[in-house]
Amino acid sequence: MANFSKSNVPQFSMDVYQNEYLPEGGREVNAIVTVTATGGGTVGGAVGGAVTAPQLYAPGQGPSAAVALMVDCSGSMDYPPTKMRNARDATAAAIDTLRDGVHFAVIGGTHVAKEVYPGGGRVAVADATTREQAKQALRKLSAGGGTAIGTWLRLADRLLSSADVAIRHGILLTDGRNEHESPEDLRAALDSCAGRFTCDARGVGTDWEVKEVTGIASALLGTADIVADPAGLAADFTRMMETAMGKEVGDVALRLWTPVGTTIKFVKQVAPTVEELTERRSEAGPRAGDYPTGSWGDESRDYHVCVEVPPAAVGREMLAARVSLVVPRPDGTAENLGAQGLVRAVWTDDMTASTSINPQVAHYTGQAELARAIQQGLDLRKAGDFDGATAKLGRAVQLASVSGNADTAKLLAKVVDVVDAATGTVRLKAKVAEADEMTLETRSTKTVRVKK
Repeated sequence: MANFSKSNVPQFSMDVYQNEYLPEGGREVNAIVTVTATGGGTVGGAVGGAVTAPQLYAPGQGPSAAVALMVDCSGSMDYPPTKMRNARDATAAAIDTLRDGVHFAVIGGTHVAKEVYPGGGRVAVADATTREQAKQALRKLSAGGGTAIGTWLRLADRLLSSADVAIRHGILLTDGRNEHESPEDLRAALDSCAGRFTCDARGVGTDWEVKEVTGIASALLGTADIVADPAGLAADFTRMMETAMGKEVGDVALRLWTPVGTTIKFVKQVAPTVEELTERRSEAGPRAGDYPTGSWGDESRDYHVCVEVPPAAVGREMLAARVSLVVPRPDGTAENLGAQGLVRAVWTDDMTASTSINPQVAHYTGQAELARAIQQGLDLRKAGDFDGATAKLGRAVQLASVSGNADTAKLLAKVVDVVDAATGTVRLKAKVAEADEMTLETRSTKTVRVKK
């Protein structure tokens, strides 16, 4: 490996926000852990070769990466005919955004997965020639057949794993429901691919299933969104690829160590979106576990950690958890990225101190409740329980107003008439555009950060 300056490696920092004070016998400790990555190498230029994360690379270079683009080519992509054309144009725009040296492949998805480019079970290496060849291959794409997304993901996994790179990423576009394989088959494919590559998923139009698309993105630690108008695909694909090209360290895990007698109740990402991580823990030695966070560029994310400690008397204090960041090495060990945070517990008889809720903890508890209220409200509305839907969506309006989540408030206002946001008094709209309802559901987990 070339001896490049460490200034080109993303630097990670960690801040912990909590009220560490507990009443006598208190057991639950909550903390918000903010992780920030800054100062990595710049995007653009040729890739310097595959190295293990964290990468060291020269100025103007980026980390080694591979991307698989999965394009829905099922029969429904022909209705209207412009949809398939928009999908081809969007994929071409994404290919143009690829950094030189990035490995890539294009997959056409129906009830089977087909290699569109380069073929032969291989990935291409991006340069002016291969980008043009890939765009020529795209022109031959036509719609026909069913939808079995699990087959697309498994082919993407095989192609991505053939590249000796640090970061593997997928972009998936679908316009319909996954009707040609069972939910169990899709779940098995997601379980097989989890931890092997990240994936952004997009639903185009309004004939797809929100929970399928968001479930894919969630399982593979990517983003999900709706592109209601196919004409917006090219801009969306370009943004997704630019973000993917900005990733600099792959397979980062949040490592939690806890002392004897302490248990972890939950770990969840709470910004920029709510993502449950508790069940994704992998053991990492005595009393330590790793929670996957995917790939990182220059960005900041917040995590809510809740631990249960043994009860203690007033005046006692203890370390409830130690939080760090690690990336895997090829030999099965892990490399520490240097950032660390401590979660503490202190028992006190000061009622003011022990009953105070940390502002960050309170804010993100509300944001998680907001996401649940929206999802439950929309499910109740679909089930015909309009009273229940009104109550849940009213609570969502109230939470969005209190927290300053203006984007979510605007989406809610397309589904309900807001009488009084402060009290959560709303009326369900008699008619709601399907695209508006799907947009609210798809983006329900997006959060806003604490106002400083």
